[in-house]
Amino acid sequence: MFGYMRTDMLYPELFKQLESVRWDMDKDIPWDRFDASLLSEEQAQTIKMNAITEWAALPATEMFLRDNRNDSDFSAFMSIWFFEEQKHSLVLMEYLRRFRPDLVPTEEELHQIRFEFDPAPALETLMLHFCGEIRLNHWYRRAAEWHTEPVIRHIYQTLSQDEARHGGAYLRYMKRAIGKFGVEAQAAFAKVGVLMASARRTAQALHPTNLHVNKALFPRDTIQSRLPNPEWLEHWLDQQIRFDAVWENKVVDRILHNLSLLMDRSFKSVQELNRYRKELQASLAPGGAAPSAA
Repeated sequence: MFGYMRTDMLYPELFKQLESVRWDMDKDIPWDRFDASLLSEEQAQTIKMNAITEWAALPATEMFLRDNRNDSDFSAFMSIWFFEEQKHSLVLMEYLRRFRPDLVPTEEELHQIRFEFDPAPALETLMLHFCGEIRLNHWYRRAAEWHTEPVIRHIYQTLSQDEARHGGAYLRYMKRAIGKFGVEAQAAFAKVGVLMASARRTAQALHPTNLHVNKALFPRDTIQSRLPNPEWLEHWLDQQIRFDAVWENKVVDRILHNLSLLMDRSFKSVQELNRYRKELQASLAPGGAAPSAA
């Protein structure tokens, strides 16, 4: 009988956990419940844009593997994340193939969002994508409520659950990073946490697919800027699924809650997290003192 060797790596355990709840595209999606009368043209168009956006897991994985060459455990986990994220794109395209074949993205449209991301600090990127999974979980939950056609509602609910599990896996790697790198990791997570929990103060949606990642290609260096309709995301959020302040607060609360658990310190607001970030930065300066207890 085969078993896993004793190891501190997270990949073997995460593989088993995610494998046990993996859904099957043929068996677990109720394709026979499709009702054409409940799918509007504007809804169908958004499915195409989401299918292309999910394809961004390809350049993101290339970035993760490049920037984490010294971390084989995390790089191995990318095999799971990449597979499941590309499956998200695939199931949305399968929906269009079956019911709106005129809207299936072309290979060129998909290839447009495969470009190189500039190197970035691995710890900050990890936190960025952890927050991105939380945000996408909430976006897709809201999309499932907005859609009226039952099959696509089921698909968005399924995708939202995957994103929540991915966030949990990233959190495990963040906890491991704090054990390895201490204050350096905490400072990186707090820095990005303040940014990603401050979306109400920014003009754009704060998600990895909407951030500039290649100076040489600016301004066409975000995933969203390379879609067939670059203005789609903001319209989808504001006018269609109506991701309002109530939903944004849910995202912020989840980020703060998880960082509170991770740092063993309570953060009730972004301002509290920002004050802690400044303490961490000061402690990293030459001769700096350790952050005070909560």
